[in-house]
Amino acid sequence: MEAMPKERVEKLQALSTKQLLIKYLSPQKGRVILLALFIFINLGLQLLTPQIIGQFIDSVTQKETLSKLVRLGVLFVGVAFLQQIFAIISAYFTQNVGWSATNALREDLTQHALNLDMRFHKTHPPGEMISRIDSDINTLNDFFSQFLLQLVGNILLVAAILIILFFEDWRIGLVLTGFSVIAMLFLTRFRNIAVPHWEAERKAEADFYSFLEERLAGTADIRANGGRSYTIRRFFGLIQSMFKRSVKAAFMVNILINSMFLIFAVGNAVSLGVGGALYFNGIITIGTVYIVFQYSRLLERPLDQISRQLSNVQKSLASLKRVINLLSTESKIVDPHQLREKSLSDGLTALGQEVSLCFDHVSFYYDDQPEQALVENSSPEPVGQVLTDINFSLAPGEILGLLGRTGSGKTTLTRLLFRLYDPQAGTIYISPHPSQSQAVDIRQIPLSTLRSKVGIVTQNIELFHASVRDNLTFFDSSINDSRILEVLHGLGLSHWFNSMKNGLDSDLESGGGGLSAGEAQLLAFARIFLKDPGIVILDEASSRLDPATEHLIEKAVDRLIKGRTALIIAHRLTTVQRADKIMILESGHIEEFGDRQALTLNPDSRFNQLLRTGLDEVLA
Repeated sequence: MEAMPKERVEKLQALSTKQLLIKYLSPQKGRVILLALFIFINLGLQLLTPQIIGQFIDSVTQKETLSKLVRLGVLFVGVAFLQQIFAIISAYFTQNVGWSATNALREDLTQHALNLDMRFHKTHPPGEMISRIDSDINTLNDFFSQFLLQLVGNILLVAAILIILFFEDWRIGLVLTGFSVIAMLFLTRFRNIAVPHWEAERKAEADFYSFLEERLAGTADIRANGGRSYTIRRFFGLIQSMFKRSVKAAFMVNILINSMFLIFAVGNAVSLGVGGALYFNGIITIGTVYIVFQYSRLLERPLDQISRQLSNVQKSLASLKRVINLLSTESKIVDPHQLREKSLSDGLTALGQEVSLCFDHVSFYYDDQPEQALVENSSPEPVGQVLTDINFSLAPGEILGLLGRTGSGKTTLTRLLFRLYDPQAGTIYISPHPSQSQAVDIRQIPLSTLRSKVGIVTQNIELFHASVRDNLTFFDSSINDSRILEVLHGLGLSHWFNSMKNGLDSDLESGGGGLSAGEAQLLAFARIFLKDPGIVILDEASSRLDPATEHLIEKAVDRLIKGRTALIIAHRLTTVQRADKIMILESGHIEEFGDRQALTLNPDSRFNQLLRTGLDEVLA
C-alpha cells in the first residue's frame, strides 16, 4: 500500500469535526443532493397527511357528500404510501452516503496508522488499533446516517410544522414555538453530557480488545506456564471496567431521554388546551383542533428522535475525537518523497547489488531521554540505550557476521537499517557505488526505495491468509508467475508446489498453518529472491531448518548473497563461516570487529577464543 502524501496527512490533522464531515461528504455531492431532495419530499408528505385528515373531519361535521369523503380517504392512503416509498429511498441513500464516506475515512486512517513509526505501534497494540480503525469507524457510519436523516431532516420538519401552525393561528404557533425553543435549548445545553463517558467507554473497550488479542495469540504459553487463572481474572476485570463505564454513559443518556418525555407530555397538554379554548370560542373548527394536536404529536416525533439519537451521536463524537487524535499523531520517521538532486535520485534508483554500507558513530535507545545524554563520554548512559557509538563500514559485496548475546543489540541494528527507528546520534550511509564519496544518508532516501533495496529473512515467518502468489510477492502484481516458479524450483520447493491443488492461487493459512517450519522458512527465502535487494540480512535464517532442508538452501543462500552486501546475525559459530568480517556486540558496544580470517588466526581475539572453546551457547 502506498504511503499517504505528507501534505494530505497535514490537512487531515488540521480538520475539525465539522470539516471532517464536509471533507468526506463533498466527493458525493450528487448523492447528497438526491438525498436532500428525497428528504424534502418525505417531509412535505408528512406535513400533508394531517391537513387531509383535518379536512376530512370538517367535511364530516359539515355533512359533505360521500364522494368527497371517499376522495379524501383515497388521497390519504396514496400520500401515506408515497411517504413510505420516499422514506425507504431516503434510508437507502443515507446508508450509501454514510458507508462511502466512512470507508474513505477508514482507508485514510489505515494508511496513516501503517505509516506511523514502531515507537507508536509498541505502545498501541493491535487490539487497540482494530478498535480505532474498525469499531470507531463503524460508529461514525451510524453518525453520518443519523446526522443526515434524523438530525437535519427532523430539524427541518420542526421548522416547517411551526410555520404551518402560525398560518393556522398565530397564538397556537407562538405557544408551540415556545415549547419547541425550550426543548431545543434543553437539547443544546445537555447534548454533550455523555460524551466524556462514552469516550471513557470506548477507551475501556480498546483496552479489552487489546488484552484479548494478545492473550489469544499467546494461548499456548499461557496454558503451558499456568497463567490461566490470572488471565481470567484480568479478563473479568477489564469486562467489569467496560461495563461500569458503559452503564454510566447510558445512565446519562437516559436522564436526557426521560426529561424529554416529560417535556413532550407538557407540550401535548398545552396544544390540547389552547386548541380546545380556541374551538369553544368559535375561532377554529374541530378539524383544525385535530390538525393542531396532530402537528403537536408530529412535532414530538422529531424532537423525540433527536433525543434518542443523541446516544449514538455522542458515541460518534467520542469516536471522532479518537480518530482525529490518531490522525494528528505524527511519525518520527520523516519520509523524503522527493530528493533535491536529480543525480542523487538516479543513483539511488540504480541501487542494486553493488552497495556499500557505513554506520557512522550510531547510538540508539528506545526510551525517551534527553539528546544531550548521548554526548561522547557522557555518564551515566541513557536508560534504555541499546547501541552506543557503532562505527563500521562494509564494501560492496562484503558479508558481515554479527555475533553477540541475546539483548546485545543485533536485531536493533538491522531495524535501524530499515528505518523502523532513527538513531538519536550518528548516521547510516548507503552508497550505490564502491566509492564512499557517493554515500547517501538513508534519511534522504524515500522509505519505499530504501526498503525495496534491503531484504531480511528472520526466524519468525509471517504468512498471511492469502494465495501463494500474494504471500511471495507481498501483493506486487508486477512480478510475473514464471519468475515465481523459477525461484520455487531453485529453492527445491517444486514437490511442495506441485502438491498445491490450485498452484499459485492456492490459499495459505494465516501464520503458516499446514506448513512445516522448513517450508515456511524456504518461502521467506523465496520472497527475498523475488525482491532482489542490494542488501541482505539473515537473522539466523536457517536455525529452524532440519539438516536435509538446510542443505537444500545452502547453494541458494550462496547465490543470494553473492555480490551483495550481507549481514548474517548468528547464534551459532558455524553460521558465519561464509562471512568476510566479524563483529561481536556486547551490551550495545562493539567488542570486536575485523576480518574473519585475521580474527581466526589471532589467538588473543574474542572470536578465536569462541572458536577454540566452541561456546555457541555464549551467543544465545
